[in-house]
Order: sequence, then C-alpha cells, then structure tokens
Amino acid sequence: MNRTAIRTTGFAVAVLVVLADQASKRLVLDLVAQHVPPVIRVTGFFNLVQVWNTGVSFGLFQEDTTLRSLILIGVAVAVMLWLGIWLWRSRSWLAGFALGGIIGGALGNILDRWQHGAVYDFLDFHAAGWHWPAFNLADSAIVVGVALLLLDGYRPRRPDGATGA
Repeated sequence: MNRTAIRTTGFAVAVLVVLADQASKRLVLDLVAQHVPPVIRVTGFFNLVQVWNTGVSFGLFQEDTTLRSLILIGVAVAVMLWLGIWLWRSRSWLAGFALGGIIGGALGNILDRWQHGAVYDFLDFHAAGWHWPAFNLADSAIVVGVALLLLDGYRPRRPDGATGA
C-alpha cells in the first residue's frame, strides 16, 4: 500500500472515530439523563452511566481548574500533532490505521473537554462488585490503536522499511 493510501486510511479512521465517539456520547448522555440515579443496567456485568472525568486516565489530576483544562487540551493537541506527523511518514497500513484510531480518540476527548470542561465516560463494566473505571469509545479507540501499534512493531520489515505481507 502506498503512503497516500496509508495516510488517507489513517485520517479516515480518525474522522470515523470522532464521529462515532461524539454521536455515542450524545445518545447515551440524553438516554442516561432520563434516569435517577443516572445508571442504566444493561446486563449483569455492564451498565451505561454518567461520569464526567475532569482529569486524565483513571481519574488522575481531578482538580477542576480552567488552567488544568487548558494544559490538558494543549498536551493532547501536541500529542495529536506528533501522531499526525508519524502517520504522514508511516509506511505501514496497520500503523496508519492504529494512528488514525489514536488521533480520533484523542480528538473526541479534546472536544468533550473543550465543550464541557470534562470528558464524558459512560461504559461501565463490572464483576463481583468490582468496577473498571468508566470509559468511552474514544478511550477504546486509543487502547486498540496502541495495541495495533505494538503489533505492527513486531511485524517483519522489508528492505524499504515497510511491513511485510
């Protein structure tokens, strides 16, 4: 696959992730807002919830200040630009796909932070009284993207630097 196709794929994945993330957040936010308490039990191990994460991963840096929000947005934008350069230079379709997912996920969460001052998380998985921290589709795209980048890093390379097969 040529670099133009890799770039196009990566950026298309990023756009699709942002659109799916924002649409799912709007849909679930409207749905969950109708319930008191704001929890919809879907299965014995999965709920839809309403969690506003003012911090970062796993609720770190929760202090709610405008400066903290601007710093987090700035760091996320800088990381997205770096990932965009990586995508632009990528020779691997898998890396392009993965980077698109990470960029789209980051942008989805930046949009939340910009609009609401916090990221909306709503997927709540639990078992035996233990709950994984709530997350959203953007978070999922980031995790899957990182896993795919790791997988791509272990694939054999051709002499031109592209991944094999």
